[in-house]
Amino acid sequence: MNTKVIKVNANDIDAINEAAKLIKNGELVAFPTETVYGLGADGLNVEACRKIYEVKGRPPNKPLSLHVASREMIDDIAIVSPLAEKLIKVFLPGALTLILPKLPKVPDFVTCGKLNVGIRFPANDIALALIKSAGVPIAAPSANISNEPPPTTAQEVLKNLSGKIPLILDNGACNFGISSTIIDLTQNVPKIIRKGAINVEDIFNVIGGI
Repeated sequence: MNTKVIKVNANDIDAINEAAKLIKNGELVAFPTETVYGLGADGLNVEACRKIYEVKGRPPNKPLSLHVASREMIDDIAIVSPLAEKLIKVFLPGALTLILPKLPKVPDFVTCGKLNVGIRFPANDIALALIKSAGVPIAAPSANISNEPPPTTAQEVLKNLSGKIPLILDNGACNFGISSTIIDLTQNVPKIIRKGAINVEDIFNVIGGI
């Protein structure tokens, strides 16, 4: 497989649509977010998501988060609690992943059989344009081989995944260069699963220091 790299900005509609067509056809596309580059697939297509695990060498018991491009897309795949609503209003779009109870349309394969799903609403014009054009939530862990550092440039993605995916959208270096913060909101007490780009103290200030 030849891996194509396209330099792109949010106004490059043809490039965005080319990437979205690949996503809709069950293929993988690497794309930028404000944190790191993601390896994207149609998050509701089990066979497409299976390719993510194969290409990355991702452990089969590690769930995928879904990237959305609107508040409405969140409601389409997950149950939003009042606590989650607070965080959405303050931090999203942004570098925060919320773990929420999933709705039945989210495949069990994506969540490794769990009843919850990670929701990511990125603050990146390329990512948002791609998701909107594809019309589906996009599963997108970092675009690297598992246990390698998350890539912050398209060149790093190409070094890792050349010949393994058809397309990389190149929008230069990511703003943060570290992964999103992950918070689990499915239990009685919110729990930070991974520290990342959003400060944990800021999160707990919003939710009342629970």
